[in-house]
Amino acid sequence: MITIDQLNPRLRSAEYAVRGPIVQRAQELEEIGRKVIYCNIGNPQALKQRPLSYVRQVISLLEYPDLLGDPATADRFPADIVERAKSILKHHPHGTGAYTQSQGIPFVRQAVAEFISRRDGVPADKDHIILTDGASKGAQSIIMALLREPRDGFMIPIPQYPLYSATLTLYGGAQIGYFLDEKHRWQLSERILTESLNRAAAQGIRPVCLVVINPGNPTGAVLTPENIAMVVAFARKHHLAILADEVYQENVYARGMKFVSFAKVFHDLHESQVTLFSLHSVSKGYLGECGHRGGYLELRNVPDDVLAQFVKQQTISLCANVDGQLATYLMVSPPRPGDESYETFVRERDDVLRSLKIKAEILGRGINAIPGMHLEVPEGAMYAFVRFDLPPSPASPGSVMNDDEQRAVRMERDEAYCLALLEETGICVVPGSGFGQEPGTFHFRTTFLPPREEIEELVGSLRAFHLRYTNRAVAESMGS
Repeated sequence: MITIDQLNPRLRSAEYAVRGPIVQRAQELEEIGRKVIYCNIGNPQALKQRPLSYVRQVISLLEYPDLLGDPATADRFPADIVERAKSILKHHPHGTGAYTQSQGIPFVRQAVAEFISRRDGVPADKDHIILTDGASKGAQSIIMALLREPRDGFMIPIPQYPLYSATLTLYGGAQIGYFLDEKHRWQLSERILTESLNRAAAQGIRPVCLVVINPGNPTGAVLTPENIAMVVAFARKHHLAILADEVYQENVYARGMKFVSFAKVFHDLHESQVTLFSLHSVSKGYLGECGHRGGYLELRNVPDDVLAQFVKQQTISLCANVDGQLATYLMVSPPRPGDESYETFVRERDDVLRSLKIKAEILGRGINAIPGMHLEVPEGAMYAFVRFDLPPSPASPGSVMNDDEQRAVRMERDEAYCLALLEETGICVVPGSGFGQEPGTFHFRTTFLPPREEIEELVGSLRAFHLRYTNRAVAESMGS
């Protein structure tokens, strides 16, 4: 029988806090009848967001095309939905049960290229698009391709989505964390980027790529065009590729803010030297189709021999799942004005986005009214990275802790707080240490995906808990 010591040590070392021990405890509590408000992961439909009719109607016809020959189908489905399904099957007659081209179904890649061109007003090439099993697979393929030896490093934002740190651990690369500027709406700072790069160089690490998440996970920040232009110039100066994780591009709520892609900024700057990898997914936005695992990777400023290697990498898995490819097509080719399904699509889409905006504002107002809690109200995405204050931790008389010991104590207190929050209130969030945070600070990440009444309940429960918890901590500190 294989023992734990016989497993790959990189696998044992990889951590993914979004589904870590606190979530496992939440599931145990739920099994014994406790109510749990899951705010740990961006899984919209698990948190009662309804799927859009358009996507589900088309996919249902594609999964069972015999319905297209049933006269009753015309009464059950809008006419343009039926025609859309027929058109897809005309382009892809093998249906959903057969492998596709490894790079993805050609007409879907063409639709993605047209979507990018409409969105940004820039040219896009379907042959530089690879359809993937969600954005995560695209990110992993980039990291695998660019890591040549253990001293190669990826610059990743702190706080970050732990996919990046976990994948770097699995593949044997180096993590170069750069702090986002919480005091300035979580934008990127050239000074901080430079300091991080210099520290990595002093440690013998060779940076190869800069990861940017926009809109941000877990911060909810939306980057300005000026900030993106700074990042592009920084990457050019230091010979870095850019990985732009743009899966939340439809989730922008703050007044006066809008999503601007790295591809558009590249085009506006006439950037031809820096390689850009861009990711998008059907899991977020207003679709929330996480289970379909659909997405795409676009490559810009790569020569043909490099592109061929990325395509070869995709062939090893044969192809992305077909339903995910088709969901990606539906994401980039929504109903048009005049279609019978158009009004329903617009209503359902706008209801989702309006609800998320309202819940982000409720969460922001409520948390900032709690003594000892602070939140930069999310401008986009589906998350809030909440900072909370705790009384100083009692230390042994005369003890002096090094940096690693201090970090361990902070992580222990961070996780203890979130575990107590779960046990006492049923609210499941992720400790900030799972994403990274500035030394001396405490955070947790929460989604604002649950229904509005649960978000309002969360704010009230959080206030009572935080005051109770910090009072206990003060009393314990004085007692010690």
